[in-house]
Amino acid sequence: MSDNEEEKAAGEVEKTEATEATALPESNNETLTDEDLANLVTAEEYLLRKDVVLLEYEKQMFLDLIHQDGLLVCAKGLSYERVLINILKVYSDAGNLLLVVNSSDCEEQYYKSQLEAKYVHEVANTATERERVYLEGGIQFISTRILVVDLLKQRIPIELITGIIVLRAHNIIESCQEAFALRLYRQRNKTGFIKAFSSSPESFTIGYAHIERTMRNLFVKQLYIWPRFHATVRAALHPWQTQTIELHVPLTTRISSIQTHILDIMNFLVREIKRINRTVDMEAITVENCVTKKFHKILQAQLDCIWHQLNSQTKLIVADLKILRSLMISTMYHDAVSAYALIKRYRGTEYAISNSGWTLLDAAEQIFMLSKQRVYNGQNEFEPEPCPKWQPLTELLTTEIPEDMRRRRGADHLEPPKVLILCQDARTCYQLKQYLTQGGARFLLQQALRHEVQVGKVSEQFTRDSQSAAMAETETQTKTKTKIKTEAKQMTNESKLEDTSTQLDELTQLLLGNDDAEAQHLFEESYMLTMTQALPSAAAADVDPNASIFEIIPELEQFDVSAALAAHRQPCICLQTFKTEREGAMALEHMLEQMQPHYVIMYNTNVTAIRQLEVFEARRRHLPADRMKIYFLIHARTVEEQSYLTSLRREKSAFELIIDTKSKMVIPEYQDGKSDEAFVLYKSYEHEEDAASSSNAQTRRGAATGAALAVAAVTPKVIVDMREFRSDLPCLIHKRGLEVVPVTITIGDYILTPDVCVERKSISDLIGSLNSGRLYNQCVQMQRYYAKPILLIEFDQNRPFHLQGKFMLSQQTTATNADIMQKLQLLTLHFPRLRLIWSPSPYATAQLFEELKLGKAEPDAQTAAALGSEEAATGSGGEQLQFNNAIHDFLLRLPGIQTRNVHGLLRRGGSLRELLKRSQAELADLLQSQESGKLLWDILHVAHLPEKDEVAGSSALLAASKQFGSGSHNRFRKAAGEARRGRR
Repeated sequence: MSDNEEEKAAGEVEKTEATEATALPESNNETLTDEDLANLVTAEEYLLRKDVVLLEYEKQMFLDLIHQDGLLVCAKGLSYERVLINILKVYSDAGNLLLVVNSSDCEEQYYKSQLEAKYVHEVANTATERERVYLEGGIQFISTRILVVDLLKQRIPIELITGIIVLRAHNIIESCQEAFALRLYRQRNKTGFIKAFSSSPESFTIGYAHIERTMRNLFVKQLYIWPRFHATVRAALHPWQTQTIELHVPLTTRISSIQTHILDIMNFLVREIKRINRTVDMEAITVENCVTKKFHKILQAQLDCIWHQLNSQTKLIVADLKILRSLMISTMYHDAVSAYALIKRYRGTEYAISNSGWTLLDAAEQIFMLSKQRVYNGQNEFEPEPCPKWQPLTELLTTEIPEDMRRRRGADHLEPPKVLILCQDARTCYQLKQYLTQGGARFLLQQALRHEVQVGKVSEQFTRDSQSAAMAETETQTKTKTKIKTEAKQMTNESKLEDTSTQLDELTQLLLGNDDAEAQHLFEESYMLTMTQALPSAAAADVDPNASIFEIIPELEQFDVSAALAAHRQPCICLQTFKTEREGAMALEHMLEQMQPHYVIMYNTNVTAIRQLEVFEARRRHLPADRMKIYFLIHARTVEEQSYLTSLRREKSAFELIIDTKSKMVIPEYQDGKSDEAFVLYKSYEHEEDAASSSNAQTRRGAATGAALAVAAVTPKVIVDMREFRSDLPCLIHKRGLEVVPVTITIGDYILTPDVCVERKSISDLIGSLNSGRLYNQCVQMQRYYAKPILLIEFDQNRPFHLQGKFMLSQQTTATNADIMQKLQLLTLHFPRLRLIWSPSPYATAQLFEELKLGKAEPDAQTAAALGSEEAATGSGGEQLQFNNAIHDFLLRLPGIQTRNVHGLLRRGGSLRELLKRSQAELADLLQSQESGKLLWDILHVAHLPEKDEVAGSSALLAASKQFGSGSHNRFRKAAGEARRGRR
C-alpha cells in the first residue's frame, strides 16, 4: 500500500478530522477515484502490515493518538520514536502539510532518515522560498521562532495545515514560543490536529497543576499515560526477558570509609541549613537528594526565588553540598589518582576561607587522609589502588564470557562474541578504554602525570604490575589487531550531558577549568575494540585521529558484520555511554541495532538504558538461548545503588501523581480550541488579580474614546522587532488581545504608538549595555525620533524583583550595584525625556503595554521600519532627518536652545561660523525669545568661570585666582577686565 493510502487510512479512522481526511488526494489527481476509495483501510488494518513492527503497547499508543488528539507521557526508555515515525508515515503526502516543532537536531536527523525524502522538506532561508515550500506540502521540522513570524506575517497557509506535532511537551509553558505558535494556529484552523509527546514524567510534578496547564497550552483534552508498570507494557516485555546477573562488587575499606564520612558531613550541613532557615521550606534538601543526578534542578526550583533572602552561611552550605556531591562521585566512579587530585584542591588556603567550615571537621580530615592512602602506601611510595570494578570486568571478559559462549554455542562456534559495555559518561568510557588497552598500572601512572600528582618513589608491587603489562603488550602487539572508532564527536565539557551523574557545580568547574581544557581531546563517547586474544591487556590502542563523524556508522557496520567475522574469531568489545551529545538517548538504541551484541555489561546503572535493553530484546523475539545476557556491576548498599533506587522511586511517584491528577482534573469542552467558546484565544484576563483591572481598563477606554463598549473597536497593535521573538514577551502581548506586528526595526524593540518607543533590557543585558556604551547610543536614537522614549528593565518572573546583592548581577561582569545605579543616573541626566520602567516579569510588561495604548493612535509599521535607516523618512519625522545628527545634538546642549526652537535655528542659522557672527538681537529673533537669545550669545562670546559652589576643591580656586587676580571670582572674563580698569 502506498503512502497516500496510509494517509487515507488515518483520515478514515479519525472521524473528528473528516475535513483533512477527504482533502488528501493523490499527488497527480484532484479527486479520489473509486480505486482509491476501495484501498482505504482503518488504522487497525494498517498495523497488520508486515513492514509495521510495533510492540503491543506501541500499537495502542498509535491507535490512541490517531483516533484523538492528546498528550502522551511515557516512562524513560519506553521510547515513542517508532510510534511517531508511523504517524509521520501515515500523513506523508503532498496533500498534507505537517509541522514538527520542538525537536532536537539528533531527533530531526533520525526521523528524516526513516521517512521518504520526497515528503520531507528542508526549511528555506528566505521568506519567499519558505512560502513556496509550505505550498508543496509534506513534513517540515521547523524552529518555532521562524514558525511564529511566518504565522504572524501569514506566509504560511494556516487553514491548509493538516496538523502540528509537538515533542518534549513538558517544556511547553504559557509564555514559550511553541504555545504562541499553537495559539496562532488554533485561531484560524479549527480542524487540524495537535499531538504532543513527552518522556519526562518528573517534569510535570514541578509547580502547581503543571500537567493541566500544559494541556491547556497545547489545546488538547486527552492525556495518555504509559508508565513501566502499565499492564500492557508488562505483558509486552515480560515474555522476552533477558538473563540478568547482578554482580555485587564490594567497595574497598578506604572507599567505604570516605563514602561514610562524606555522608556524615552532608547530613551535618543539611541539619545546619534547616536550623538556620526555620521559616523556609527546605523539604527538598535531604541527604538522599544530595546524591541524585537531579540535585541541581531540585536546588534551583527550591531556592531560586528566595536566594536573595538567604544569609551568606546558607549560600556557602548550598555550594559545599554541591562540592561534596562531586567528591562522592569522583571517589565512587573515578580512579584513585583523579579522586585524590580533586580532593587535594579543596584543602588549599584559598578554599578554606570561602567554605562553610566543613573542612575543619574531623570527618573532613579523615577524607583527606584516606584519599592520600589510596594513592600512597605506608612508606609514602606511589602505589594507587585500582578501581574495585576493574577486576570483575577483567574476569568477565577473559573467563566468564568465553566459557559461556562455548557452553551455549558449542566449542566449534564460528561467531565471535560481541560485548557491549555501557558507562555513565565519557570520562568512565575513556578510563575503561585505557585500562583494557594498556593495563591499570600504566593508566594510573599517566593520570598522576596529567593531574600533576607527585609520584616520587614507586613501590615494588606497582613497578612489577606496570612492567608485566608493558611486556604483555609488547609480546602480543604483532598479533593483535585493535581498532578504535569514535561514534560521537569529542566531549567539550562533561556538564553538557544533562543526565550524567558527574555534573559538577560552578565552583568545581572553575577549579577544574585547566583539566577540562586539557581533557577535551581525551574523552570520547564510544570506542570499538577488537583483538586476536581474549586478554584485554593484550589490546594495543590505536586511536585514529582522522576518524570522521560522518563516516562512522557505515564503517562500524562493515566492521561488525564482515571484518570481525573474517578475522579468526576476534572478540568485539564496544565501550559506549548511555547517551551521547550528538544523538542523546537514541545513541544506545542505534548501537544495539547495529552491533546486535551477545553480552551487555552495565558498568554503571541507568534506568533508561535498562528499559532500552528490554525493549530491544522484545523486538527481536529470540529464543531464550539466543537472547542477550546482561551483567550488572553494582556496589550494593552504597550511594550508587541508592541513587538508582531513588530515580526509580521518583519516577513512580511522578506517574502516581499524574494518574491521580487525571482522575480529578476538569477539562472544559472548548479546551481543544475547535469551537468559538475557546475564549483563551482572544482578549481575556485569566488571572484573578486582573479581573478588577480589566473592568477599570474598559471604563477608562470608554471615557477616553467616548465610544460604547459594545461597538467593535480596532484591535490594538504593537510593532515588535524581529529579534525580540527570542523572548517570552511577544507571546504574552498576543495573549492579552493585542495584535503583534513583526518588523525589522533599527530603533527600539517595541513601538506602542507613533510617539512611544520601548527598549527592553533584562538585568544581564542592561549591565552589558551600560558597560559597553551600547545603551547610550540606543537612547540617543530613541530620543531623536520619538517624543516618549522608554527604557524597560525587565526581571525574570522566577527571580525576586530585587536589584540588591551580588547574586542578582551577571556573572560575566565585576560591576557592583553602585556602578549600575550611577550609570543609570547619568543616563537619566543625559536624556531628560527618557522614562525608566521597572517590570517584575513579562506578564506585568504585557499588561503595562496594554494600558499604555489605551486611547492612543496606532503605530505605522512602514514608518517605524524607515526611521533610523539611511533613506530619509517621509512624514512628520522627515524634517528632523534633513540635518546633521551630530550638529543637532550639539545645539540641544547649548543654553537657550530647546526642542521647540532647534529646528528653526537649523533652517535659518546657516552654519556654526555664521552663528558666531550674529548679534544678540539676531539670535533672539532666531530663537523667538530675548532670554534664550541672551543665554546663547553669552555662551558663545563670554568665557565662563565656575561659581564658588560649583568649584570642586581648593586647587580649582587657586588656579582661577592666579588667572584673574587675587580675590576675583567673577563669572565672566569681560567683567573681570572691566573691574581691573576701574581700579586703575
